[in-house]
Amino acid sequence: MKSRILILVISLLFVFSYGPKADAGFQNWLKETTKNLGGEKGLSEDEIVNGLKQALEIGTGNAVQTVSQTHGYFKNPDIRIPLPENVKKVEKLLRATGFGSQVDQFELSMNRAAERAAPEAKAIFWDAIKQMSFADGRQILDGPDDAATRYFQEKTASRMQQVFKPITHQAMSEVGVTRNYQSIDDKIKTIPYAERMSFDLDQYVTDKALSGLYLMLAEEEKKIRQDPASRVTDLLKKVFGSQ
Repeated sequence: MKSRILILVISLLFVFSYGPKADAGFQNWLKETTKNLGGEKGLSEDEIVNGLKQALEIGTGNAVQTVSQTHGYFKNPDIRIPLPENVKKVEKLLRATGFGSQVDQFELSMNRAAERAAPEAKAIFWDAIKQMSFADGRQILDGPDDAATRYFQEKTASRMQQVFKPITHQAMSEVGVTRNYQSIDDKIKTIPYAERMSFDLDQYVTDKALSGLYLMLAEEEKKIRQDPASRVTDLLKKVFGSQ
């Protein structure tokens, strides 16, 4: 019974989405896999689960790699870390008074800090994958299209905060976030009625960085569901059988 449940989990994560041919292709695959499970070349539960885990390792690795590269955050409008709200409110005035370059550098440096911190997420994701159980697989099966991403958020969010915040703080010092922050805050203090930047900048960048990372993970989960050909390993080939 567990084997058949895990087959359904894997099918949800890996089935091809090629228009009218998708249903026929999936049915053929399902028949072949069911046949293999009952024959001499049957797959063990461990092989099925490990196939799922390998796919998730690839997906999380891709998400981390995407956000870790230069401009991984900054040039992606979906996850770019924006100016804090109190800076946005006076952004036009800051630019009008010749402070535009400092505003731009502040925004860039926040994104650079996130890009530097992101590689630490890979090991945390992979630890969560190692701990994945059959029960977790059932939850993914019964959940929405981003069920795997939600699993990672539940299992890793607390640890991510603990690891990311000090690294983000260090990275912000190295790329000039703190310096740019202070420069802009000093300028804002000269603007009547403007709000001060009295908030936790480390937490702000950390929260935005993690939010963007989980969003990219959801994108990778979508790719895994739609395009198994790009995620195949030797074990996955065995799980899926010859196409």
